[in-house]
Amino acid sequence: MREIVSLNNRWAFSKKAKEVPGKMPLLWEKVNLPHSWNAKDGMDGGADYHRGTCYYVKEIAKKDLPVAAQYYLEICGANSSADVYVNGKKVAHHDGGYSTWRVNLTEELQAKNVIVIAVDNAENEVVYPQMADFTFYGGLYRNVNLIAVADSHFDLDNFGGPGIKVTPIVDGENAKITIEAPVINPAAEQELIFVITDAEENEVVKSIGVPGEDVAVLEIPKVHLWHGRKDPYLYKATVKLVKNDLIIDEVSARFGCRTFRIDPEEGFILNGESYPLRGVSRHQDRWGYGNALLPEHHKEDMELICEMGATTIRLAHYQHDQYFYDLCDEYGQVIWAEIPYISKHMPTGRENTVSQMKELITQNYNHPSIVVWGLSNEITINGVTDDLLENHHILNNLAHEMDPTRLTTMAVVSMCDKNEPYVQIPDTVSYNHYFGWYGGDTTMNGPWFDDFHQTHPNIPIGCSEYGCEALDWHTSDPKQGDYTEEYQAYYHEELIKQLFTRKYLWATHVWNMFDFGADARNEGGENGQNHKGLMTIDRKYKKDAFYAYKAWLTDAKDDPFVHICGKRYIDRVEDVTKITVYSNLPEVELFVNGKSLGKKESAEHFFYFDVPNKGKSTLVAVAGDCQDSSSINKVDKFNEKYRLKEKGAVLNWFDVNAPEGYFSLNDKIGDILANPEGQKLFADLMKQFFGGGEGEGKKKVAGFEVSPSMMKMLGGFTVLRAMSMAGSANITVTKEQLLALNEALNKIKK
Repeated sequence: MREIVSLNNRWAFSKKAKEVPGKMPLLWEKVNLPHSWNAKDGMDGGADYHRGTCYYVKEIAKKDLPVAAQYYLEICGANSSADVYVNGKKVAHHDGGYSTWRVNLTEELQAKNVIVIAVDNAENEVVYPQMADFTFYGGLYRNVNLIAVADSHFDLDNFGGPGIKVTPIVDGENAKITIEAPVINPAAEQELIFVITDAEENEVVKSIGVPGEDVAVLEIPKVHLWHGRKDPYLYKATVKLVKNDLIIDEVSARFGCRTFRIDPEEGFILNGESYPLRGVSRHQDRWGYGNALLPEHHKEDMELICEMGATTIRLAHYQHDQYFYDLCDEYGQVIWAEIPYISKHMPTGRENTVSQMKELITQNYNHPSIVVWGLSNEITINGVTDDLLENHHILNNLAHEMDPTRLTTMAVVSMCDKNEPYVQIPDTVSYNHYFGWYGGDTTMNGPWFDDFHQTHPNIPIGCSEYGCEALDWHTSDPKQGDYTEEYQAYYHEELIKQLFTRKYLWATHVWNMFDFGADARNEGGENGQNHKGLMTIDRKYKKDAFYAYKAWLTDAKDDPFVHICGKRYIDRVEDVTKITVYSNLPEVELFVNGKSLGKKESAEHFFYFDVPNKGKSTLVAVAGDCQDSSSINKVDKFNEKYRLKEKGAVLNWFDVNAPEGYFSLNDKIGDILANPEGQKLFADLMKQFFGGGEGEGKKKVAGFEVSPSMMKMLGGFTVLRAMSMAGSANITVTKEQLLALNEALNKIKK
C-alpha cells in the first residue's frame, strides 16, 4: 500500500553557495517548507529581489522510510527551474515553477542519502514567465514528499498527475462516469476495484476489472449535480489495486457531475440554467510569506472571495496549489485555469508552453470547478508573429485533445485589434481593459464590449481584467490616477453597472482580489506592489470597493449588510460632504449625530448622501436590521496625510514647476501630443530616453511596438505618472532628466 511521507521539515538552505554540496552543510540556514527566498525582497520595491540558483539540502536515511519497492520524490512547486541531486549525482531537471513533478529515486537511494534540490529563478529565454507585472518568487514554496509504492502501482510518471482520471457525462437524470487508472508493472492475479461514493461516503456503484483493462464505465442513477455556489455537490472515485484481498495500491479523486456551455448571447449556462460568472482574479502571495502559502492562507482567501459574492475565480497567471483547486470544488467557484504564457512571446519557449499545459491539464482534469483552460495572457504586447500564432494553435489543439469536455480561452491585451486572427483561435476570449485607469475613462468599457459583440456575434466575449489602484489616500474630489480609495470605489461602481448588466459577457474578473507583490513597481506611495486589490496584501483591510461587489453579488436573505465608505477619511474641509453607502438591501437611512437625513432607495445598491460637515459627527447607516457607523471631522485645511506622496520617488507632483497657461509634467500626455510643439518634444524624448524611434514605420518603446491604441491609452497619463511607471519596463528616468523635460514643457503654451 502506498505511503506518502512529508519531507517539509529541516532543510539546509543557501543562496550564496556556488556548487552542489556533497554532504549536509552544518552552517547553512535551516528552513522548513514551504519556503521562498523572496518572501521579503520580492515586494519591497526596487526591482532588485534575489534571482539565481539557491540550494536546499536534506539528509534521508533509508531505514527511516517505509519499506517499499519504489520511491518517488514529489515536488509540488519549485520556481522556476530545478535540478535534483542524490549523493552528488544529478538525477532530474524540471522547467516550470507552478506544477507538481516527480523523480524516481529507487535506483539512487543508499543507506544514507544527501538530497539536493537546486532551484533557479534567474532570467532565461526558455521557461515562462520571463516578463510580467508580478514577482517571480524563488523557492521550494509548496510541499515536498516522498511516495513509497510497490512495483505494481498506479502511474506516477504522467506529468505529475494523480494517477486517476474521472470523466463524468450527464445523461438526463443519470451520469456515466469513465474512470481511468493505468497500472505500472501489473502482475498476475491482480484485480482492480472501482468504487464511487457520495458526499456522505456511502457506496453508490462498484465495478471490478483487471490490470491491462484500466478503464471502467459506471453509472450513477438520479445523479446529484454540482451546481456552483448554490450546491457544490461532490462524489469520490476510488480505484484499488488488489491481490488476494490485499490492497497493493490505491488512488482516489473527488469529482462533480455538471453540464455547462458558454453562449455568445446568453453568457455562462450551468446545468441548463443561466449562471452569471462575476468574480475576481487571484495571485498566490501575501505579506511576509511571498508565495510560500500555508493551507490556512488558501482557505482564508477562499472565504473572503466567497464573502464578496464572487461566483468565479481566474487563477492567474499560472497553476495554483492543488489545495486551492480542492477548495474551489468544495465552495462551488467556477474556475479559469491557465499557464504562465504571458507578456513576452519567446520562440525558444514553445516546448515549455506545451509541457506546462500538459501538466496543468493532467494534474487538474478531475476538478469540476474548472471550465476553461487559459492559453496565454497579454502575449501580443509586442505584436503578433507567425510563430506566436502557431504556438497558440498548438496549445489550443493540445487542450482539446487532452480534454474534449472543456473549452479554451485567453486574456487579450487591451490594445490588441479585435479582428486579429489570433483573437479567434480559442473557443472563448476575454480582454484586459483598464479604461478609466490606464488612459481613457470609465464610460468606454461597456461600449467597447458592445462593439466587439456586434462585430463578432459568435465569439463569447468576457472581461478578464479590470481595476485601479488604491492605497490609504483620500479625497472628496477623486480623479483618475490619484490612487485614492475614493476613486477606486467610484471606478468599480461604474464598471459594475456597465459589465454586470450586459448578459452576453460570459465572465468578468476583477484585477485583483488582493494586492500582490510586483517588485519592479514604483508608484502609489508603497513600492513593490500592485495595489489594484479589493483587499490589502496582508488580508487585513477590505477596501470600500470590496463592499460594492458584496452589495451587488450577495443575497440579502442570506447575508444582509450595510457599509459606510470612507472610514479612513475622517478630516474633511468642505461644509457639505458626500457620503456613499453600500448595501444589498433596497433601502438605507443615514443618521448624523442621531438626526436622520432621510431614507434612500437604489436598485444599483449604491446610496449617496450629502452630509453637513460641522465639528465632529458620528454617522450611522441603517438598512433593515443592519447598522454601520463611522465619523467625520470638519477641518479648515486639507490633512496632508491623505495626499499621495511617492515613497522613494525621484520627483513628486507638488515639486513640479507648473506655470499657468503652460505645460508641465503634471499634464496629460494626450493633451501635450495634441500640440505640435509638444508632439515634437515627445518624438525627441522617445529617442533620448528609450532608444526608440521609427522602425519599419512603427514606434517602439523599450523594445515594444507603440500602436495607436497604446498611444491612446498612454494619452490618459500625466507625464510624471507615466515616467514613474517606467520602472516596470526596466526603464530608469532620473530626477535631472525629469526636471529638464519639465523645463522644456514650461516653454510650450497650452
